[in-house]
Amino acid sequence: MKGTLDELQYSVELLEGSAALRDVIDKHIHDQTLALKSAFFVADLGVIVRQQICWRTKMDQIRPFYAVKINSSPVVVEILASLGTGFVCSNKHELDLVKGFGVPSQDIILGGTCKQLSHIKYAAKQNIPLLVCDNEAELRKIARCHPKARVLLLLTSESCCEREEMAIPFGSTLKDCRHLLECARELSLRVTGVKFNIPSCCQDAQAFSRAVSDARCVFDMGEELGFEMNILDIGGGFDGSEAQLDKVHQTLKPMLDMYFPLTTGLSIIAEPGAYYVSSAFTLAVNIIAKTTVARDCSDQPHILSANDEPEFLYYMNDGVYGSFANKLLCEDSISTPSAHKELSTEEPLFSSSLWGPSADDLDQVVERCLLPELSVGDWLLFSNAGANGLGSEHKPPVFYSITECDWQEIHNCGVNLDTSMKNFSLGPCCLQPSMSDASISTPA
Repeated sequence: MKGTLDELQYSVELLEGSAALRDVIDKHIHDQTLALKSAFFVADLGVIVRQQICWRTKMDQIRPFYAVKINSSPVVVEILASLGTGFVCSNKHELDLVKGFGVPSQDIILGGTCKQLSHIKYAAKQNIPLLVCDNEAELRKIARCHPKARVLLLLTSESCCEREEMAIPFGSTLKDCRHLLECARELSLRVTGVKFNIPSCCQDAQAFSRAVSDARCVFDMGEELGFEMNILDIGGGFDGSEAQLDKVHQTLKPMLDMYFPLTTGLSIIAEPGAYYVSSAFTLAVNIIAKTTVARDCSDQPHILSANDEPEFLYYMNDGVYGSFANKLLCEDSISTPSAHKELSTEEPLFSSSLWGPSADDLDQVVERCLLPELSVGDWLLFSNAGANGLGSEHKPPVFYSITECDWQEIHNCGVNLDTSMKNFSLGPCCLQPSMSDASISTPA
């Protein structure tokens, strides 16, 4: 979900009393049913706040740097900036967005291992100190365009799931890291630490242990060559669940205590992205067409007979060329949505597939799932949609909301927000006083 600098005006709806996110969804589906029936997002900003509280509780010695590329909605960036997170940016646009909320340069990392020269030069102009690198060509670009930069070497990790085995490999081996350290010394560049990344799909509990051990080896090599190594970046790979965070913490803590004790004065950081935003966003889409075929014959013409169990192909007003772009980028599976309309528990379920509106064979959002029979005009709700929609140029509108309880929690976290007069304000955002009293202005 990509925000633009022109989208910095947005409104947030304050949910009072027993009002809940479902009420916001119901309201906007009702409005859209009377209008264009456009897809839209609804965001519960309280989820972001609660995720930050959970992180501070369980990962207190590791400072989060939010990966902006996951979801660059301005309100997300502003809240996380207010909560004191750092940021990992991948281009000039994201740097401008984050800097626009007053984030200090030292709290920003220019990530990515294949950076444009213009982006490196812009980072130098903005005094962004930390850049990530995993190859000699990138080192030479940094030395030429940003000689005062501090470099984090990206360490490769073992493929521990099918998705990673199919992905383009990034990162340097231990042998390559030795060469890069020697090259950096020749170029008079400062290498200041190591980054690794274990994907959330990895089920191997020892993957973090091996990565920390390898990082210690690179630290030792760097110190041997005269570098002041003081930053360990454990990357992303946090899916947002508390169970996974507990598992990572239980695995990491003894390894960090062994190889990187706090007495060394080391800074340990991480790059959670989906962790903060995935469960905060729900996407509502409308069914615009429907086809019925015989089950197991959806890929070939077949006349449905009375003895055949039907399979339904539903076409939605959003697809992989919009909010489900992640499906194309990394072949992530999309979870089965829920039907918005009220259904009986005895309603039969049918094999179904979900498609975008393009009539393109690639525009398949969900290959197969079980859903009750739906009609054209019905709505589907995709939860955990906050990390989808990457690269979407025409993303659906986003309607932001927060409960009174979560709004108070923001203040308890020490965030300095103006609560004067009748409305509340969060930077350029206007927080409307209640769901019933306030009309929602043009969304971001």
